[in-house]
Amino acid sequence: MKTSRDNLSTTASEATAMPETVGSLMGTFCSLKELKGNIEGAFEDILEERRKSSDLRYAFRNFTPAIYKDLTPCKPSVIKTTVMNSDRMQYVMKQISLETGEPFDMIQEQAREILDEMGHNLKLSAIRVFALSLSKIFKRLYGKVFCNMEGIQKLAKAVQEYPVVLLPNHRSYVDFLLISYIMYTYDVAIPVIAAGEVLSGMTLIGHLLRSSGAFFIRRSFRGNKLYWAVFSEYVKTMIRAGYAPLEFFIEGQRSRTGKTLNPKLGLLSAVMEPFLEGEVFDTYIVPISISYEKLLEEALLAQELLGAQKPKESTSGLMKARKLLSENFGNIHIYFGQPLSLRSLSSGKINRSEYNLTPRHLSHQPSEDIQKFITDVAYKVELHQIANMVLSPGTLIATILLQNLPALNFSILVEKTLWLKNLTEAFGGMLEWPGNIPVDEVVRSSLHLHSNFISLVDDQVVLFEHNDHDMTEDLVNKRAVTFLMGASYRNELVNIYARPALVVLACKLAQTFKKDDVYKSFTFLRRVLSREFIFFPGHEEQDFEEGCYLLGKYNAVHVTSDEISSPDTSVTVFLFKMFYPLLEGYQLACTYLSQDTSESFTEKQYISGVKSFIFQTIATGASSCYESLSSDMLKNSLASFVNLGVVEASKSSSGKNYIAQRKNAKDMVTILEVHQGKFPAARL
Repeated sequence: MKTSRDNLSTTASEATAMPETVGSLMGTFCSLKELKGNIEGAFEDILEERRKSSDLRYAFRNFTPAIYKDLTPCKPSVIKTTVMNSDRMQYVMKQISLETGEPFDMIQEQAREILDEMGHNLKLSAIRVFALSLSKIFKRLYGKVFCNMEGIQKLAKAVQEYPVVLLPNHRSYVDFLLISYIMYTYDVAIPVIAAGEVLSGMTLIGHLLRSSGAFFIRRSFRGNKLYWAVFSEYVKTMIRAGYAPLEFFIEGQRSRTGKTLNPKLGLLSAVMEPFLEGEVFDTYIVPISISYEKLLEEALLAQELLGAQKPKESTSGLMKARKLLSENFGNIHIYFGQPLSLRSLSSGKINRSEYNLTPRHLSHQPSEDIQKFITDVAYKVELHQIANMVLSPGTLIATILLQNLPALNFSILVEKTLWLKNLTEAFGGMLEWPGNIPVDEVVRSSLHLHSNFISLVDDQVVLFEHNDHDMTEDLVNKRAVTFLMGASYRNELVNIYARPALVVLACKLAQTFKKDDVYKSFTFLRRVLSREFIFFPGHEEQDFEEGCYLLGKYNAVHVTSDEISSPDTSVTVFLFKMFYPLLEGYQLACTYLSQDTSESFTEKQYISGVKSFIFQTIATGASSCYESLSSDMLKNSLASFVNLGVVEASKSSSGKNYIAQRKNAKDMVTILEVHQGKFPAARL
């Protein structure tokens, strides 16, 4: 007999069979953690020296960085000339001239304008100005800025050998300033940085950024053949020459939720192409993990998720933000990962000879193997970033409070925080935890740091104030902002716990305890939530094995020769509660789709409609899932529903439109109800 989940297109029933061994191998995520044991000795506070000596002397000291061995020093203007005179640019400009009928000289002038608009103008004098300014700003904002010395040493060596690409995660506008500041501090070549074009328009700041190595690219230039040609040739010219380390954010934008976003592949493809074409012997990719104890933009990001207009980047806005200098934002950890050699990563996986069949001035469509390799590198980088994040006590506290709304006794919070600390470390998380300080003092200090959204009142730690009145729109929005701020810290944990949590949920979702059924349910859930977490493509078996292995440490999964079950323990209950808001949010979105009568809708209409529906659900007391009001969650759910056949997508001249498959939406609601704890009594 077919169940509702059988009706969904390409769902769990189409998943591959359960792997023969469970828990015998460590999965792809835990194995990427580079730093083991106590982290204290691995990091150095770069502000310690700044608090003792002259900032002016630091900024104007002798700066002689190690550079690429084959580098011939040149000015930024020489790079532009090289780009314009390249065979590829000449060919593209001639082709566009033939296609449009415009004179070649006019196309060439347009290309020069794009290049001038885009190009950096790296000058040491600007770096010194930033070094002086940032020293004073960082000392006001942060207690300590930690950097792993071994990573810096490996990076300094890598820069001398081959072209280097720096790939930090992206949580704050401070990110790229931090990287350049660290490179200057340790005499490593200053990187050139891909930045959003909007920053170039900031009075004075835009000029300083350009002179400090930023090159500016438009947020979108799909279909603009000339712009893509200028952009890609500019990037590849800098890689080929080893001009400087090249830095960009593989997520493409700041994460507003604290989760790692799925990678964008365009710029990564461009920086990998010189290696793929054999123009350079190798290229090093360096994952960088930046961990903030408290984010500068935390409130703004939460408000943006609820629909508030993103403030325009401007110098006046930056000046208004000066009041932040009187606040404390805790510590930062920057972890420079092991440089990844493209030559080593590609060995035995791709055949680069296909590039020999096409003249280099012609664009080449990569084969499926090459495209898969680029995708795999992107996900490997992001998993390295996640695995080497340094978590703070505030992350643990926020996670616990979100499961115990509206408030929790302080002593209980201390007890639960210590429990979660031990669990997180056992599951592979890397924690900053002050040594020789009582746990209650650590918790109290973290509460003080996050007192802008967490209160300690009469021995009660309060996230939401008690309310006996109706849930007004203002109150719902106020609580949603608070919840999303807390969730942004909790979300730093989700990729550590995603795999074991999905095993727990799969045991509840599966029709039986048979291994094949549980594994099929796991792969189905992994697919549903593929936009929420970072999973290495095609590694379902490894992820499942890792989830079982970690749960097995706490007897939270029982495995026999042909069955798997997950009993209700403190670990499994915690994992369920942690992922509950996400599951409920997807169910609420499906409920809306199953009731909606409109013929078609855009993404904007979907987000607006679902938000209104969820607001009413919360206002009537039927739900308290504030996280489901997040526009990022709603965008992710729509993409997932298209993939699962719950929604059908089509393109038109006005953009992409969607039509709900209501029967499939109702089926998905039923499946997600199972997740919410409505299990048959015999299963508990």
